[in-house]
Amino acid sequence: MKTIIDGFLQFKKDVFPQKRKLFRDLANGQTPVALFITCADSRIVPELITQSQPGDLFICRTVGNQIPPHGGAAESGVASSVEYAVQVLGIQDIIVCGHTDCGAMKAVLRPERTDSLPATRAWLRNADAARSVIRENYPDVSEDVLLHLISEENVIAQLENVKTHPAVAARIARGELQLHGWLYHIHSGEITAFDIGTGQFVPLDHNAATATPARRLQRAVFEGAA
Repeated sequence: MKTIIDGFLQFKKDVFPQKRKLFRDLANGQTPVALFITCADSRIVPELITQSQPGDLFICRTVGNQIPPHGGAAESGVASSVEYAVQVLGIQDIIVCGHTDCGAMKAVLRPERTDSLPATRAWLRNADAARSVIRENYPDVSEDVLLHLISEENVIAQLENVKTHPAVAARIARGELQLHGWLYHIHSGEITAFDIGTGQFVPLDHNAATATPARRLQRAVFEGAA
C-alpha cells in the first residue's frame, strides 16, 4: 500500500497541478471517444498503451475481456457499461482488446485449472466458442501457439457477443458504431487488429482494420399498386 499511496501523493503534488484545467473541465462531464473493453490483467494499462488522457476512454475491465451475450445470466455489469457508453455517451467506437500471456485464456484451454475457482470457471464459459474453434481446428499445435490462437479467437468471440446487445446492434445497422478487435502483445508493445475483410489480425496503423461489417440499415421501398 505504501507504493500506491506514495504514487497518489506524487500525483497530487506534481501531476494534478499541470493538468488542473483538464480536471476542472472533466468535473462537469465526460465525452470519451471510445469504449475500451479489456482484461483485468495488471499489465494492461489502456491509457498508457494508447497515450490517452483522462476523459478519453470509457473503460470496462473483466477477466479475459469477456462480454456475456445479451440476456446471459452474468451480463448485467458489462451490459450496463455497454448500454451507458452507447446510449448516453454516444460512443462511436468500441474496442475489445485481448492480450498475450493471458491467464484467463490459459484456463480456457485447461479448464481443470479452475476447479477451485467456481466463479471464474462459470465466467469463462463466455469463451466456450473460442475454445471449440481452437480445439477442433488446431489439434496438433504446441501450447504456445494454441494460447496465441485462442487469445485472437476470444477477441472475435467477444465481438460477436457485444453485437447481441440491442443498443450496439441498432447503431451498427445505422452505420453509427464501429467495432474494433485488438490483441496487445506484452513482450513487444505491438497491437494487432482483426480485419473482417481478411479474417486475420494485422498490425495496427492509421489504415485501421475494422471488425464491423460494412453495411448500413437498408429500408425497403414499397410502391403503391397502380
